[in-house]
Parts: sequence; C-alpha cells; structure tokens
Amino acid sequence: MSSTDYPSDTMTDMTPEPVGARRVVVLISGSGSNLQALIDAQTHDRLGGEIVAVISNEHDAYGLKRAHEAGIEAVALPHREYDSRDAYDGALIKVIERHEPDLIVLAGFMRILTPRFVQRFLGRMLNIHPSLLPAYQGLNTHTRALADGVASHGCSVHFVTEELDGGPVVLQAELAVTEEDTAETLKEKVHAREHLIYPIAVQWFLQGRLQFSPEGAKMDGHLLPPHGMRLSHEDAAEELDEETDT
Repeated sequence: MSSTDYPSDTMTDMTPEPVGARRVVVLISGSGSNLQALIDAQTHDRLGGEIVAVISNEHDAYGLKRAHEAGIEAVALPHREYDSRDAYDGALIKVIERHEPDLIVLAGFMRILTPRFVQRFLGRMLNIHPSLLPAYQGLNTHTRALADGVASHGCSVHFVTEELDGGPVVLQAELAVTEEDTAETLKEKVHAREHLIYPIAVQWFLQGRLQFSPEGAKMDGHLLPPHGMRLSHEDAAEELDEETDT
C-alpha cells in the first residue's frame, strides 16, 4: 500500500445552548477545498465540533490526503465496486454510522443520493451549491449564469432532501457579476465565498442553533426565508479582503 492509498471500507451575539457530542463526517469526491476550510475552522476552534472521518467515493481524491495530514480518518469507498446505487448507499450508510456523527457534510460529493440514504440522515445533512438557490440547480452553474446575463451570483448552504439541490436554504453569499467575468473567475470567487460560509453554517448546526423542520430551516427557533440568510456582495468582499469598486 502506498502513502496515497486509504482503507476502503459573527452574525449574531446569541449564546447557544450546550449540546452533546458534536461529531462530523465529511463526504467528498475531489480536491476537498471546502473540506480544508472546515479543517482550518476546526483548528481555530470555530467549527463547534470535530471532523471524525472523511469518506470519498474516489480512491485518489486529494481530499483524502488533506484529511490524513490533519490526523482525520480517511476512507476510500469507491462506488464503482458496487453493482447499484442502492448497494453503494447501503455500504456508505454502514461506514458513516460506524462514526456516530451528529452531522454529515457534503463537500463536493458528486453523487446523487438515494431516497433511502437521504431519509436515514434527514435533518442532519448539509450541502453547499455554487449558485443562489433556487436558481441554477444542478451542474454548470457559472456558465449558465453568464449565459443569462445575471447581475448577481453566489453560493448556498442547504439541508439535503430528496429533491436535488432543493432542500431548505440556510445561508447564501452573493457575488456581483462584472462584464469581465468568465466561468473560471466566477468559480474562483464563488469558491472563496463557499469557504467563508460553510464553516459558519456547520458551526450553527453543531451549536444547536440551526435546525431542520418540515416547514423549512430554522435559526434560533425562527423560520428562515426561502433564501435563508444572505451575505451581501459587499459584506462578503470585505470579509475576504477583495477589492471592490467604490
């Protein structure tokens, strides 16, 4: 086995109520840049819990190396070794539940989840999507936004439900689209915003402040609007030390 092989198998001042165990399992498929943002937040005690395992459906995902270097259990569970999506999700459920997580975080996990999987973890699974949902569900969000000539783009953290990219939105970060922007520049700017807001949403959940309900996402017991909370372009740019036109 080589060194790159892994086993297969600030917005409010309210003090949250203390909760019990706060364990996180992160699912990835690729480089794991959002995973790294979560690891960095944990290192600085800004995550509200501990990432206990990182699981990838791709054995060579660079995110597994990030996890290993951070001292986090890194597990490769290649989906191609299973005959069906349901068989894979069944195996994935077993691996996840072995770690007894309070929260499952999808960080670039490029798999459509079966209803069985979603229902098993409903209400304790978050995803981040590179658009201002409900706009541009699915793939190629930056190219589609540019083709439509939108003035505003961004990213969204949402609870995972059986509807693809359709679960209750928790938090968004806006990006003002310029005439010079390309799909690549939008990708870079949106990634920066993902890395900013994902650890915040995870921390809210682990603190017990963020909850899933049949009516939608709730924050501190209050139902959030359909777009969740939204960080403006100006506020996001300030947090990220981006240059802005004045």
